[in-house]
Amino acid sequence: MIVGKLWRAFRAQINKIANFFWTADPIAQMQYEYDSAVEQLKTGREGLEQYRGLVERVSRQVAGNKQQVSTLEAKIKSYLQAGDRESAAKFALELQKARQQLGENEGQLKMHEEAYNNNVTKIKHAMNKLADVKQKITKYDAELKMSRAEAEMAKLATSFDFNVTTDFGQIEDVIQDKIGLNRAKARVAADLSSEGLVDIQREQAMEKVMGDQALRDFEVQMGLVTPETAKVTEDTKELGPAAKTKVAEG
Repeated sequence: MIVGKLWRAFRAQINKIANFFWTADPIAQMQYEYDSAVEQLKTGREGLEQYRGLVERVSRQVAGNKQQVSTLEAKIKSYLQAGDRESAAKFALELQKARQQLGENEGQLKMHEEAYNNNVTKIKHAMNKLADVKQKITKYDAELKMSRAEAEMAKLATSFDFNVTTDFGQIEDVIQDKIGLNRAKARVAADLSSEGLVDIQREQAMEKVMGDQALRDFEVQMGLVTPETAKVTEDTKELGPAAKTKVAEG
């Protein structure tokens, strides 16, 4: 009694495990059943091919029996025409046996042909069913994946709580702070780059004065202007507009 209970408990646990794997991936289970059925059909087709060989052999026997009956009938007719009834009687006895054999073989052939045709019909029907199962597997696989995706989206929609006024606003503040910091770095770099600018401007002004002096010297050397004219021009430039106005007023 205890052993029986243990055995039933063990079978219950095994059944529980089997059900778990059975429902864990139903598409894989369907594919497994489909593949198993295909293998059975392959085996059945091989057996049907062998059975057809038997039918063909019986068919050849029937054809041989018919040929034998036809030959015996022709011999009997020939002996009767020749008046040899004894020989005709002997072949008539063989004809009876041949016809009996022919009838038995024809019965066997008819039975085997019907069995073969029935099996062919069953296998064709099973193949059509398997084609439908294959389509269903593909359909169910797609529908199952879609339903899982829909379930995930539904779960996400219920658990996703995004507050535009708080969460998004905080994120926006962080972004603005980063933008401000980047702009501050650029401003500091620009301010630092102005250091030494006055010295550069003075150097450029000095180079301009030296260039003007070199040009005047060249003009004097080439006789384009006289030293007096060059002096007057130089004094005018050095006075500038403000000085000119004072001189004019004096």
